[in-house]
Amino acid sequence: MGQPSTTTSAEMIAGFHALSDPIRLQVLDLLRDRELCVCDLCEQLEVSQSKLSFHLKTLKEAALVRARQEGRWIYYSLNLPQFVVLEQYLAEYRRFSAILPVRRCQDAS
Repeated sequence: MGQPSTTTSAEMIAGFHALSDPIRLQVLDLLRDRELCVCDLCEQLEVSQSKLSFHLKTLKEAALVRARQEGRWIYYSLNLPQFVVLEQYLAEYRRFSAILPVRRCQDAS
């Protein structure tokens, strides 16, 4: 599998960090079917706009969601290619990392 590049590591860290919060997971679940504006997300999640903005910023920095402005409204949708990146990263462990038996440490005495 090799050593991941710094960029890849940063992308993975941001992606998995973004996935580590229940509110952000709820946002992603709501965006599965269609894009939504901030007002719809706030209403469905029953959170304030300022709290939601914090979570959307984290999701955007991780490239898991896309933002599109139409007039004064911002609409959010999933950025599916970034989910593929995370999925492929995890698949490397499943495909190429055989679980080997424990190697016993040698006693120094």
